[in-house]
Amino acid sequence: HHTPEQIVATAIQEDVQAIGLSLHSGAHNSLLPRVLELLKERGAGDVTLFGGGIIPDDDVPRLKAAGVQMWFRPATPMQDIVTFVKGLQIER
Repeated sequence: HHTPEQIVATAIQEDVQAIGLSLHSGAHNSLLPRVLELLKERGAGDVTLFGGGIIPDDDVPRLKAAGVQMWFRPATPMQDIVTFVKGLQIER
């Protein structure tokens, strides 16, 4: 349970290329856009954000439009997530 500010601070400190968040709180429509906003403010807008958990189908397009690259549903095979991360075209 970390705040968006803590997540972004850690991501910048560790110089990550991607952040994967698992959300089960129902706060995905506020937390994920806030993480993206903070990444941009801190000059790390190139960090890929993806997530997983149970969310309403109607929320997926909104999250993708905000900049969330992928959303994995429960029971997604781990290999699918690994394949997604390995396939990221990240230039730093």
